[in-house]
Amino acid sequence: MSDQSPKVQPSWLDRALCIFGEVRAGEGLTTLLMFLNVYFLLVAYYILKTVREPLILTGGGAELKSYAAAFQAVVLIGYVPLYGWVASRLPRQRLILVVVLFFAACIQVFAAAHAAGLPYIGFLFFIWLGIFSLSMIAQFWSYANDVYSQASGKRLFPLIAIGSTAGAPIGAAAAGWMYRSGVSSYTMMQVAFVLLIVHLALYQVIQRRMGAGGVREEEDEPLGRSSGFALVFRSRYLFLIAALLVLLNIVNTTGEYVLGRSVVEQASALAAQQADFNKEAFIGGFYGVFFFWVNIATICIQAFLVSRLIKHLGMAGALFALPIVALGTYGLVAAGAGFAVLRVAKLAENSTDYSVMNTAKQMLWLPTTREEKYKAKQAIDTFFVRAGDVLSAGLVFAGTNWLALNVAGFGKANILLVFLWLGLAALLLREYKTVSAEREGENAEGR
Repeated sequence: MSDQSPKVQPSWLDRALCIFGEVRAGEGLTTLLMFLNVYFLLVAYYILKTVREPLILTGGGAELKSYAAAFQAVVLIGYVPLYGWVASRLPRQRLILVVVLFFAACIQVFAAAHAAGLPYIGFLFFIWLGIFSLSMIAQFWSYANDVYSQASGKRLFPLIAIGSTAGAPIGAAAAGWMYRSGVSSYTMMQVAFVLLIVHLALYQVIQRRMGAGGVREEEDEPLGRSSGFALVFRSRYLFLIAALLVLLNIVNTTGEYVLGRSVVEQASALAAQQADFNKEAFIGGFYGVFFFWVNIATICIQAFLVSRLIKHLGMAGALFALPIVALGTYGLVAAGAGFAVLRVAKLAENSTDYSVMNTAKQMLWLPTTREEKYKAKQAIDTFFVRAGDVLSAGLVFAGTNWLALNVAGFGKANILLVFLWLGLAALLLREYKTVSAEREGENAEGR
């Protein structure tokens, strides 16, 4: 299959999108539709995520919230096989239709239950929303990996990913504006519901454009009978992806603890110098500014750097960028760097994670089979990612209660994990090249 017909002339949209990456003739409109699809999904999710906080905090407090986060990982053990069972019985487009409509219907159920004042809605909504975000985003990227060839996916995924990068801050900002304007949680749920329906409609529009802009059309048949977990443990390549993401999440989540602890220590130090110092305002103000600049840096990196990094350095550049930045970040932490330095270093790490690494994680699935793209990706992007968070919580518990680690101590622990991460990335890159060569050989034989 050729990646692009040379007879098609670039449109104005194709040329405009070349600012952000290599878009060839005929690819612009489909790329824009994919961008909008994930954009609307992320806007909907961040509206629901904002609604989630008052629901659970007013209905059970912060302790119930922490229990919900742990319970979510247990629920995913059952959700992953259920998704695989459904995927084995439905063709691709119907699978997407059923899953999106299921989550859309759940929004209406939670809205009605909240309006009726039923107990524990916040707890159940927290668990459901975590599964919703992981599963729906994984499904979008499964679809993208399914309809794009390896060559076009490498070029266009960095552009499509701008949609998720932009959707997150826009959704959060929209939710904050609606709450300040007196819009109820029930109404905000309805806004998210409408956005989810738009997300579903865009899938149908994109499907009709199959074959244009580097997209390939494959026979739309139900997948095989293997479960997502079985596929992961059966394949060395998939197992390495799972292990890498678990390790990545341990490092990242532990890093968030390091930052949070440093912020609290800084607030306490300032409070000791000023009798009327407001610690809560300082912490809230810090994170407001920090998240703002992380979002700005992420959008800039995603829009102008990621596609060029991948073009010149390939998958190696995408896979090694974040651990190298993380090594610098926690090297500074271990050396006892001050609060101002830590803030800048963690900003660089987070923005690299949300842009370069996020794109790399999606590109890893380009050479996999259709069954692996949907089932194994659901298992890895939901259960294994959440398992990394749980293991990080265990590391923090052991470090604070048994080992009495300070901030520098946690920095040293993360350095050891980053070296392990670099080794896994090297193994994964080698396996990626092998699997990609095998897939390209199969495609050549098929032609």
